[in-house]
Amino acid sequence: MTTTRVLLSLIGTTIIFAALPSAKADPRAVIELFTSQGCSSCPAADKLLAELQADPSLIPLSLPIDYWDYLGWKDTLAIPGHTLRQRAYSQARGDREIYTPQVVVNGVAQAVGSDRAGIENAVAQSHNNASSLSVPLRVTIADERVSVTLPARGGTEAGGGEVWLCALSGSVSVGIGRGENRGRTITYTNVVRRWIKLGSWSGKSENFTVPIDAIKFDGVDAVAVILQSGSFEKPGTIMGASLASLN
Repeated sequence: MTTTRVLLSLIGTTIIFAALPSAKADPRAVIELFTSQGCSSCPAADKLLAELQADPSLIPLSLPIDYWDYLGWKDTLAIPGHTLRQRAYSQARGDREIYTPQVVVNGVAQAVGSDRAGIENAVAQSHNNASSLSVPLRVTIADERVSVTLPARGGTEAGGGEVWLCALSGSVSVGIGRGENRGRTITYTNVVRRWIKLGSWSGKSENFTVPIDAIKFDGVDAVAVILQSGSFEKPGTIMGASLASLN
């Protein structure tokens, strides 16, 4: 059975949380980079994330955090929920490792964000989980709406998960006036500006629809949609993902 849902409310940024006719298929990895404008080690990772964007099998996302704001520069893109998400990942993995620049791949493996080889190893490691990107969700942009379609699936995927839409700014350049990166201008790629929970998936076919004008505020020009097992408090494997442009 297929159900259709229209999103009526947004998840506020303080909580946390393509013009393509359809989004890219068969992603190999969702790469979440936890970064900070106040971290002197982060610019190399920010640069690498921009380079990884050239690989169509990757969905690179910047998740600016706020726990280095006390060092003298308040991150202008940070969302408190990104800090909470990073901590939740560390607890789910059991290693309690929280640092910047840190990359989390497909929700299950982590690496230093400036280490290209380490990220590739994390991508390979993440696929030891059979559920990793196993659900071919589809995103289309038409009639001023973003539509997300998830198939009916049995087996291990039927355990289900949560469906999130990330409103993205594809490229943001920030001049930093104080702190460890004082005087530098750094460009951030696919910055997550807002998380919108579309609903849940339990293995049945589902459709979700969001009006573009509900998500396209200043600087937002793309969306990523993620199907993830578990919950925000206990995030698990990313079972499906897609990236789409709104332009």
